[in-house]
Amino acid sequence: MLLNSKGGCGKTTIATNLAACYASQGRATVLIDHDGQGSSTRWINARSQHSAPIHGIEAYQEKAGVTKSFLMRLPEGTERVVIDTPANVKGQQLIELVGRTDSIIIPVLSSQIDIDAVSKFVVELRKLPRVRGGDVRIAVVANRARENTVMFLDLERFLLRSEFDFVARLRDTQNYMQAAETGLGIHELRGARVKKDVGQWAPLVQWVERGAADTPRAMATALSAHPAPARSTAKKPVASIKSSPS
Repeated sequence: MLLNSKGGCGKTTIATNLAACYASQGRATVLIDHDGQGSSTRWINARSQHSAPIHGIEAYQEKAGVTKSFLMRLPEGTERVVIDTPANVKGQQLIELVGRTDSIIIPVLSSQIDIDAVSKFVVELRKLPRVRGGDVRIAVVANRARENTVMFLDLERFLLRSEFDFVARLRDTQNYMQAAETGLGIHELRGARVKKDVGQWAPLVQWVERGAADTPRAMATALSAHPAPARSTAKKPVASIKSSPS
């Protein structure tokens, strides 16, 4: 799950690229969009029919005659669930979202405003029972990083002191925007120009996968309030990732 109460930190960009990464590996992937702006949903709709399939769920929608449980059901065989969330998440909404995931990724930009905002958000996050009890893995990501700048070095020092895993530095590049325009992820682009970007994703994906290997129960965790139809067998673990570059 991509999560940060600060808007504009790149939650949707990371969520869509993570979903594309798994889909391109042949994993049955679901992208749940909780953000009323619907950016992740539009990205899915922009994908070509020749791209690896990603099942989208518009969790922010309320449709007449459709129950929430039906709206949130996962397709049979789902292996990875990526969750995009809105800005300004707090209170009961924050509690409910954290209750539906096993891994949270917090993207942070290199500005003092973003550092201050995430500091306050982390205080609220720590108060939640699932976080205090260690039931949710949390990682931080330096997003749109401009290395060798003063602000990036300040952000890096801040994240290295964080109690959470500092797992990746994703650079500021137009490659993400160009990919998003056609509903693609950075892992689906070809050529030398994205080689560095793909390499920067490796530790983030590895962190998610370490959690997936330990959480075969993640399907039930991700949608505990909206159970999916029972399955006869579960051959592969399912990772639920809540996340935040938009």
